[in-house]
Amino acid sequence: MMLRSMRDASFGGGLLDSQQSRFYRDMYDQQLAIELSSQRGLGLAEVIKRQLQGMQPASGAGRTPTDYRAQTIAPAPVDPATPAEAPPVLDGTPEGFVHTLWPAAEKAARELGLPPEALLAQAALETGWDAHVMTRADGSSSHNLFGIKADERWSGERVTVTTLEYRDGVAVRTRADFRAYTDWEESFTDYVRFVRDNPRYRQALEVADDPQRYFEALQKAGYATDPAYAEKIQRILERGTLHTAAMDKEGARAG
Repeated sequence: MMLRSMRDASFGGGLLDSQQSRFYRDMYDQQLAIELSSQRGLGLAEVIKRQLQGMQPASGAGRTPTDYRAQTIAPAPVDPATPAEAPPVLDGTPEGFVHTLWPAAEKAARELGLPPEALLAQAALETGWDAHVMTRADGSSSHNLFGIKADERWSGERVTVTTLEYRDGVAVRTRADFRAYTDWEESFTDYVRFVRDNPRYRQALEVADDPQRYFEALQKAGYATDPAYAEKIQRILERGTLHTAAMDKEGARAG
């Protein structure tokens, strides 16, 4: 069958090819097949056997192809580890922004002595409710919620983007490096560390129980160049979205 398939796959015979030559060729193929079957064949069985033995313990030596066909093949082991979940994706709405980020904001705010909605208001101002979160070169999110720049103290990932800064009260566009994180929670964690470890924000932390005074002190210490930074955050805090989300969370906790 193999020889016949090889003949059929050819492009045809030569100029001297005829019905008689094809008859003798078929006889030759049959005789060759008889000789191969009565001897050791083409050696394919030994090749297959050696390959199978390479996949089996040494105890498999001496087995025949029939033994291998009767052997049960064990399935490949399955890794029981659960793949890491991708960071949650914000839907671009204030409600989605608040509900998605609330757990991380609550944890970070507790460490600073701030209400969670205060941190969410600051993140909303910095990112436009997620509409302007900085992205990496491949288009993926940097997860930078607080506009923290990547200076010489930062050894992690970074993104370079065009940003708007105020110099002597005038808005100027400039290129700058910013920190990049693996997820939203890491952004909150780094914000807490950034504010705590920087001595110039010490006065802001002393009034963290009052969000308005906290952001005013943060602005005065140079956290942002926008002269209306604290005022803009306060306006977001007064919106119903943050207040409603805070009430929902308190209600869920009480229930």
